[in-house]
Amino acid sequence: MTAPYGSSTPSASPSDAAPPWDVARPPRADGRLFLVTGGNAGIGYFVVEQLAASGAEVVLGSRDPARAQAAMASVRGRVPGARVRAVRMDLADPLSLPAAVAELRTDRLDAVVLNAGIALDHPPRRESAAGHELMFATNHLGHFALTAHLMPLLAAAPAGRVVTTGSFAARSERLDLADPQSLRDYRPKRTYGRSKLAQMSFALELDRRLRAVGSPVSSLVAHPGGALDSLTPSRPLVHTRSAGARLLGLPVGAVLQGKDAGAWPAVRAVLDPAARGGDVWGPRVLGLRGRPRREPVWPHLADRAEAARLWDLSCALTGVAPV
Repeated sequence: MTAPYGSSTPSASPSDAAPPWDVARPPRADGRLFLVTGGNAGIGYFVVEQLAASGAEVVLGSRDPARAQAAMASVRGRVPGARVRAVRMDLADPLSLPAAVAELRTDRLDAVVLNAGIALDHPPRRESAAGHELMFATNHLGHFALTAHLMPLLAAAPAGRVVTTGSFAARSERLDLADPQSLRDYRPKRTYGRSKLAQMSFALELDRRLRAVGSPVSSLVAHPGGALDSLTPSRPLVHTRSAGARLLGLPVGAVLQGKDAGAWPAVRAVLDPAARGGDVWGPRVLGLRGRPRREPVWPHLADRAEAARLWDLSCALTGVAPV
């Protein structure tokens, strides 16, 4: 049996009191199994690469088998001995999720990083096959349902973790539970921000409910700050940054960062023995760039009554409950 991460009891101690954290040398995680949704591109890819470097076995959840194969080849090319594999997973199709979980072929999961997501830039409003607004369906409802299906595997681990990738875009948004799927007023950027806010609210409510039933599983939030493609190092099979894009990114490099650095908070939330359920991890400098640290819960994420209403709505829409 692998060693547990430590107690999952929430802690209010400042991150500066935790042991020093080296983003280039995170703790070893040999013998552990992690799942990263959307692990074939963007921040998810770098989460996979960095977790694989810890010695863990990492599973990429991806809708596109070809892109998943390319991502795994890239990781193997950079991490000697990397143990990575993929499962096909479409979060917008909740009926497909039990089969995807069965494909993990394991009786224990040490952590899942709920990272996959879509961001639509222009109208018209789109719906999933189940009839839900596509960003809300993929970013929130799909992860809500997936967590429910994964919970027995997470509970079988010594100290399973659910790490939800939030977004700085959610900081300026507020949920509208009277119109959660933007039927009345669809604005893509706002709908995206609200879908990510719903994810983060769910993550904190999940941890409260896990604590209430004495579960060994904990739930944490991580957000990447301001992570841009133009500041992201190339991974030729996955992402190529041109010289022109690099030059265009230089002016904002003082306040934003690449997606490799954007992965650091999620990786720390998975691996740091000092991380606790209910934590929010983000970049150190203004929440936008830099090494990962524990940060205060945003005030509008602390509304427990709203989180409980979102939970009930999500249960009704997905037909499952994580706890």
